[in-house]
Amino acid sequence: MLVLLILHVVAALVAPLLVRWWGPRACYPLALAPAAAFGWALARTPAVAHGGAIVETYPWIGQLGLDIALRLTTLSWLMTLLVGGVGALVLVYSARYFDAGSPGMAQVAAVLVAFAGAMLVLVFADDLLLLYVGWELTTIFSYLLIGHSTERRASRWAAAQALTVTTLGGLAMLVGFILLGEHAGSYRWSEIAAHPLPGGGYLVTAVLLILAGALSKSAVLPFSSWLPVAMAAPTPVSAYLHAAAMVKAGVYLVGLLAPVLATVGPWRPVVLIAGVATMLVAGWAALRQNDLKLLLAYGTVSQLGLLVAVTGSGTPDAALAGTAMLLAHALFKAALFLVVGVIDHGAGTRDLRELSGLRRWSRPLFGVAVLAAASMAGVPPLVGFVAKEAVFAAFTSDPVVLAGLVAGTVLTVAYSARFLWGAFADRPGVEPVPPAPVAVSMLLPPAVLAVVGLLAGPAAGVLDGLLSPYAELLGTLDAHLTLWPGPTAALGLSVLALAGGILLFALRGPLAPALARLRSPVGGNQGYEWVVGRFDRFAIGVTGATQRGSLPQYLGLILVTLVLLPGGAMLAAAPWRARLPLWDNPLQPVVVVVIAVAALLAVGARRRLTAMLLVGVTGYGTAMLFILHGAPDLALTQFLVETATIAVFVLVLRRLPQRFSARPLRRSRWTRRAIGVAMGVVAGGLALVAAGARRATDISTVFPALAVGEGYGRNVVNVTLVDIRAWDTMGEVSVLVVAATGVASLIFERSRTGPRPRRPESAEGAAPPHRPVWLRGGPTLYEEQRSLVLEVVTRLIFHTVVLFSLFLLFSGHNAPGGGFSGGLVAGLALVVRYLAGGRYELTDAAPVGAGLILGAGLALAVGTGAVALLAGGSVLQSAKLDVSLPLVGDLHLVTSLFFDIGVYLIVIGLLLDILRSLGAEVDRHIEATGTESGGLAIDKGGRP
Repeated sequence: MLVLLILHVVAALVAPLLVRWWGPRACYPLALAPAAAFGWALARTPAVAHGGAIVETYPWIGQLGLDIALRLTTLSWLMTLLVGGVGALVLVYSARYFDAGSPGMAQVAAVLVAFAGAMLVLVFADDLLLLYVGWELTTIFSYLLIGHSTERRASRWAAAQALTVTTLGGLAMLVGFILLGEHAGSYRWSEIAAHPLPGGGYLVTAVLLILAGALSKSAVLPFSSWLPVAMAAPTPVSAYLHAAAMVKAGVYLVGLLAPVLATVGPWRPVVLIAGVATMLVAGWAALRQNDLKLLLAYGTVSQLGLLVAVTGSGTPDAALAGTAMLLAHALFKAALFLVVGVIDHGAGTRDLRELSGLRRWSRPLFGVAVLAAASMAGVPPLVGFVAKEAVFAAFTSDPVVLAGLVAGTVLTVAYSARFLWGAFADRPGVEPVPPAPVAVSMLLPPAVLAVVGLLAGPAAGVLDGLLSPYAELLGTLDAHLTLWPGPTAALGLSVLALAGGILLFALRGPLAPALARLRSPVGGNQGYEWVVGRFDRFAIGVTGATQRGSLPQYLGLILVTLVLLPGGAMLAAAPWRARLPLWDNPLQPVVVVVIAVAALLAVGARRRLTAMLLVGVTGYGTAMLFILHGAPDLALTQFLVETATIAVFVLVLRRLPQRFSARPLRRSRWTRRAIGVAMGVVAGGLALVAAGARRATDISTVFPALAVGEGYGRNVVNVTLVDIRAWDTMGEVSVLVVAATGVASLIFERSRTGPRPRRPESAEGAAPPHRPVWLRGGPTLYEEQRSLVLEVVTRLIFHTVVLFSLFLLFSGHNAPGGGFSGGLVAGLALVVRYLAGGRYELTDAAPVGAGLILGAGLALAVGTGAVALLAGGSVLQSAKLDVSLPLVGDLHLVTSLFFDIGVYLIVIGLLLDILRSLGAEVDRHIEATGTESGGLAIDKGGRP
């Protein structure tokens, strides 16, 4: 089974390439994938003929206890035959249905094969969660197939509606699966079915949620509106998804669960009422359709209601009848959809009011349509008659349901006759459709399906033997599938239904006004639009009430939530009861007072720059606390990060007003202060609770030994970053790359990877001969923007700072430092160079693109992990290299150093990207718009 799934994945992946080579004819080799599934299932018939099962299990997600558990039983064997057989025929049909060069042909072919594979996942799955994966894959692929014609609004709307309805149902079903799995103690359906389930409201809730998913997938009321709208899809898609595959998923799920859950309180009322109501309402709607495809769509909804009612009723006889009807419906409905595709392809219309003379246009096509429609109407000796007889016989003891089924069958006969009459009858006043040849590859698939439906009727005894093992899961069978049941009540009801349907069709003229008036005041599609519209309005109202564009309001809401929820839980822990020392070092209270005073002054500051500097003081104070606690690595990083943050803020503040906006009202100020104090108390309390809640031994206690023994370094912090918790660091540096890209994309009007700005030629030699040039970019600035002291200091210390950053990089494995700290130091050196000499000086200092540095750093970090894997170790595992060099001596290198170099490059690239976007690019904006004074010391004539 797993091989079949892999085969479908491979076929879907190569489909676009095959279509590019061979055009629509690529569907012929692609049909081999579902055909292989059909052949495989056919070869496994003896294994499941007597109730046996084929089981395959493969490990998947061990931490969740989730395996790829596959199981083939009678019901899944039948679905595999339908999914594989009809899928192969539809692909053969598509080879001539689509013209060469049809837009999106590659996507249709690939997604059709992928959809077939997803259906196989669904029907093979023994694990409920794996079943859900297949379920949602079919939803996604059906969305792509229904929305094939992306240029048409109707197609996009139909795809979105199908996706919305079936996804919501699928999410409800997932919750039901989780409830059921937890209730039963297992997610394996074979294990759940083998033991009795404890009852109660928990199980009832799970059943209702699962039924919501099943009914939405099979378009049963109240979820029927999406399927007729989905007829915007190409006809081969409709023949497969909406006759043999996707819509059968809900029926399959009901049939799979019925042997165990049919006795749960709400199960039978829900499936019977919803199923019979759907059969009647949709059958009546089919009689009003003039589009042949829509007629079949409403007929499909009607038949799906019948299937859900029969397979979900929970009796052995009904289960046998349901599987027989499942087979019959796939055969005749897929054949009829394909017939409509031939008509539409040749005549150019599906409107029965515009069709005439098609009976003489293609007599073989007419014969195929007669066989399929007769099976749909339940005419002997076709398989549809056998299934319908079994359905009537199964409900003879339930007259209310039986009456609904008979009435629905009358409607089925009537719209079957309407289909044949609408497609092939001669109409006065309508020009006959000119004859056109029908390709054999388009006629053969529906002919095969119709002939199989004809042969399966006389072979009812064989079908009974193959399908009975499933029905016997519910009890002992009293009836069996047979072509001639004898003079029974079911036969009389069949005759009555045929006669009633023919009479209803014959009276279509006089009944036309009644057909037009007798309809729901609100159609299913209108109901869906009304619900979606109300949700949209509700969303707009909620968004308008909550998303006011006020950052203080957003922050206040977040902080109040944190105070109320975690703060309320913290009160129960009462952290103040624990006795804690107020300080470990007499300098700690001093630093805390400095931090508190700076924070209070920042709250009242009126200038943005003042507030930013005061916030920076709190950051430096935190770094001092790290020093007093004996954490020099953390302190170094905090100092550097705070300095880099201040530099970035300075760049941003250039484009903001010097002062904050008008201060809020006094009441608002006190509210904000109260929120701030409460949040501070809660944050401190949570820190105490978290510190005192640990009961197990702290994992970090083993880090010092691991750092030396496994990471070959004495700096525990750095070894943790590049070895012990290297995966965490990998994620963090990836976030840095994404953040740099995001900043650049918001600022740059042109590609950041384009040519770097060069100094204007007119600026060459701009400095007077008697004045030394300390920085080459200095002369490009106005004199009032230049600082000779800063230029001199920058010239003197830049290279020393860069060398110091390299020292931190290489010494960080055994001493304070590392790639992150070293990268920040090198980045700050570039910041100073930019502040002293402007954007052209930055270009001279770093002529390499920031994107290249970021990419090289990430590639080096990832490559280090890959090399360890290739060397036979685990990803990012460190190794020590001892090298002896002449004149240098012995060197001891650790492979994690190269990972640290990658981190070093990423940090430099991030700061360089920020400097070029928030610095140099903003400078260019200022120069171009003239919104601020300053800029280049170049006049309009190009002279300095």
